[in-house]
Amino acid sequence: MFQVLENIVPKRYWAWSIAAILCAGCLALLPLSSLWLWPALVCGALTLVGLVDFLQVKQAIRRNYPLLAHFRFFFEYIRPEIRQYFLEADSEELPFSRAQRSVIYQRSKQAVDKRPFGTQLNVYEPHYEWINHSIAPVHIASHDFRIKIGGPDCARPYSASVFNISAMSFGALSANAILALNQGAKRGGFFHDTGEGSISRHHREHGGDLAWEIGSGYFGCRDASGQFDENKFAENARLDQVKLIEIKLSQGAKPGHGGVLPGAKVTREIAEARGVPIGVDCISPAKHSSFSTPRELIAFIARLRELSGGKPVGFKLAIGHPWEWFAIVKAMLATGITPDFIVVDGGEGGTGAAPLEFTDHVGAPLREGLMLVHNTLVGVNLRNRICLGSSGKIVTAFDIARTMAMGADWCNSARGFMFALGCLQAQTCHTGKCPTGVTTQDAKRMRALDVPDKSDRVFQFHHNTLLALKEMLGAAGLSHPGELGPEHVIRRVSATEVRSLAALHHWAKPGELLAGVPDHPVFKVFWDVSSADSFAAPSTTLSQRGAKMH
Repeated sequence: MFQVLENIVPKRYWAWSIAAILCAGCLALLPLSSLWLWPALVCGALTLVGLVDFLQVKQAIRRNYPLLAHFRFFFEYIRPEIRQYFLEADSEELPFSRAQRSVIYQRSKQAVDKRPFGTQLNVYEPHYEWINHSIAPVHIASHDFRIKIGGPDCARPYSASVFNISAMSFGALSANAILALNQGAKRGGFFHDTGEGSISRHHREHGGDLAWEIGSGYFGCRDASGQFDENKFAENARLDQVKLIEIKLSQGAKPGHGGVLPGAKVTREIAEARGVPIGVDCISPAKHSSFSTPRELIAFIARLRELSGGKPVGFKLAIGHPWEWFAIVKAMLATGITPDFIVVDGGEGGTGAAPLEFTDHVGAPLREGLMLVHNTLVGVNLRNRICLGSSGKIVTAFDIARTMAMGADWCNSARGFMFALGCLQAQTCHTGKCPTGVTTQDAKRMRALDVPDKSDRVFQFHHNTLLALKEMLGAAGLSHPGELGPEHVIRRVSATEVRSLAALHHWAKPGELLAGVPDHPVFKVFWDVSSADSFAAPSTTLSQRGAKMH
């Protein structure tokens, strides 16, 4: 019976429907007794509140859950008192704390993002980090910090913001979410990564800059058998809106793991964007079929750059086996061909749903992966030819500053921009029942996400985060985030000891790996045994050499 009822009225409307039915019932009984007047007024008021919720556009959860959403707001309102006396602190919730989510909501809504009464962090606990300020702060005229992406072989370099939207596919996100993200990116002058689901019509509608991600399924550039198609690639890559081409080797959410979008979810729009049949399982293999060795990967990059008309081409990866990364670098040295950029994705996970073991225990976290990539490129004198992007739980100005101090040229954020769209961290992304219409293909649920309103929030989140970065840099006596180095960020290592990141980690010297292997465990064990001709594991393994990765 409940299933039949839900087919008529979705459960999320039941509270509103019950209020309306009770109001009608009370009005019907009113001629019998005036005592039914007050219940009729109460139920009528609740029905009216539900109608206002359903019709307004500012809050997606109220549109999807008329009346019921107010219970959430009530508990959110009294939650600080409950938390203060009975539960956890603002900083104890994961994956993102309430404090992190709050600052994103505030900045995206142009609300006050200041906090009184001092920090809620324990500044004397290990791992607490800060950036040192200067006695001589500087005034920075603009917060529009940009970098040029494009190496010596790139004919059409791109001027990118230092903060952009990370890879999220249409299909994983709703059409309205894609529209709002791209319109916000257009207004703010930053790029929107398509994710491996390719370029949909929703990406094109507002004309925002795109980084086109190409995964192992070659969506948008594949033939009928799923192999790479040069003609289809060139057709999309030469669109003026496409500014970067990004080959996805692996992602932080589930590195080394393929995926399947069940045929039932392959709608006409998704099939059109990906170049696959409607209603047929859409498979992303665990690895690429266009290359199988480091040299072939580098040749593939050069070919894509040629086919795109000289646009920047690079790849994204979560760092796994060090010898595979070293093999790619050796292929660059052997061929003289370099990518224009590399995006390092943190193994701490992302928007994609993944098995628990992959989310928690596969892939190097962003900091370790980024430092390894940066140090390797410095050590072989290639760092000045290749830009480094990074992604992995980057949502605040300090996150950007710390990541750039560790070697990145720019940062991408996925979940930060999802919060700007109204995401509540309900963690139902993979069920199709997202309460705010961000990660669903249900037309009724995604209706709650109003594109003009949420595109404003995307723009404002980016704008206000970079304003905060500008203020932080000025206080540190710097003029651009590119001036940040590991000496600027300090980490507490014990109750009585602090060190800069420069002192905590090994930082390669230019050309160091060309002159000889430095006395660092990872380089010492794996640099000499890696090969430009193969991704295969070296015969001498880590366990046999007794080394430990730091």
